[in-house]
Amino acid sequence: MRPSFDEMQATPTTVREHYRGYKRWLAEQPGDVMRSRREEAEMIFRRVGITFAVYGAKDEDGSGTERLIPFDLIPRVIPAHEWSEMERGLRQRVTALNRFVHDVYHAQDIIRAGVVPAEQIFKNAQYRPEMMGVDVAGGIYSHIAGIDIVRAANADGSASYYVLEDNLRVPSGVSYMLENRKMMMRLFPELFSQHRVAPVAHYPDLLLETLRAVAPAAVNDPTVVLLTPGMYNSAYFEHAFLAQQMGIELVEGQDLFVKDNFVYMRTTQGPKRVDVIYRRLDDDFLDPLAFRADSTLGCPGLLSVYRAGNVTLSNAIGTGVADDKSIYPYVPKMIEFYLGEKPILNNVPTYLCREADDLKFVLDHLPDLVVKEVHGAGGYGMLVGPAATKDEIADFRRALEANPSGYIAQPTLSLSTCPTFVDSGIAPRHIDLRPFVLSGKTVQMVPCGLTRVALKEGSLVVNSSQGGGTKDTWVLEA
Repeated sequence: MRPSFDEMQATPTTVREHYRGYKRWLAEQPGDVMRSRREEAEMIFRRVGITFAVYGAKDEDGSGTERLIPFDLIPRVIPAHEWSEMERGLRQRVTALNRFVHDVYHAQDIIRAGVVPAEQIFKNAQYRPEMMGVDVAGGIYSHIAGIDIVRAANADGSASYYVLEDNLRVPSGVSYMLENRKMMMRLFPELFSQHRVAPVAHYPDLLLETLRAVAPAAVNDPTVVLLTPGMYNSAYFEHAFLAQQMGIELVEGQDLFVKDNFVYMRTTQGPKRVDVIYRRLDDDFLDPLAFRADSTLGCPGLLSVYRAGNVTLSNAIGTGVADDKSIYPYVPKMIEFYLGEKPILNNVPTYLCREADDLKFVLDHLPDLVVKEVHGAGGYGMLVGPAATKDEIADFRRALEANPSGYIAQPTLSLSTCPTFVDSGIAPRHIDLRPFVLSGKTVQMVPCGLTRVALKEGSLVVNSSQGGGTKDTWVLEA
């Protein structure tokens, strides 16, 4: 594995140009001041309730699953020209993915052309035959996409950005992006007068604009709500935060009902028609009449209203067929097929274990590879070969041999590092980036993203459920 690309240091003694002002400032900060700022941030986050739930986790006393996501004080800085290129790549990728989902549920041109194998779609757990022939507003399926991007070193010492994963169903984390910025501005206001950091506070306005833009065609002043599974969901803080920031109602399934093929919410003034539902629960739980009959989280009859075009769901039912890890290797071909363009952002090279040659290579090189379940998430169902024990590798070998189509494998990338304030001082830690892409009448995004950081030394797993933290992300204006 190549040495990691350091986001701040070009060499041990030279600093990258876009970090120079910040590095000078950081060198002047006493360690005890930084530690007190970190304690202040933790106290504020705890008071505001910025937590997430870890399912199945217990505190030492056997109760409670709420966790703070650790916040790091040292920002990740991206220069304007890098962001501009990344933004172009994100627009291109999300546009192609939306075209793909529409095609899957309509003409299926990409299947007939042999670009994506039919079984990869029709045997996909996220494929929803109920959506065949259903026209959604504007032909847009993923209105909010979170695209995970990493930077890895090249042989010549430079580094390239790669897309690691597409999150098109119910991507989370944008509330932490916004709260991290507010926290940095509160703790270090002087830094924002010294640096031209692009603003992010308008994201809720862009999100609401996007949701209103995809309302059913006949609606002039749409009513938008955010549908949450409830307060025990791991991302409930984000649901409540975004609803409050957009000025819309936060509802649960029991607050909604269907009548005359429209959706209504119960209010103290009587029923009110709902036109757009920003749903933060999975397809299976949306409508017990159509999917899981035991679900109490959704609204009975919702699918029939949706199919009739009388309500917009964001994101659309069935969108997950495009963000499955078994579909990910085909995204570059999708871009060429639908847009006639070469991908601006590359995929990580990927081995499809369902193919005999790829499986043989993966089994022969397990200690060197990252192996992922195609339906896995949150850093679970995954083998990081160089960090795994012999027993873990043996277990994964058996799993691969028993169900090769359930896995993909990739080279172990040396994710870039960013200086991070840890207990021992300032040290490099591996990071990734999740920008959020909004697709309505146009494709737009704020110049930022959620930078996640693997706080354990040497770890490549940045997920909050696996002990990762977050940083503020500064995109410098030109």
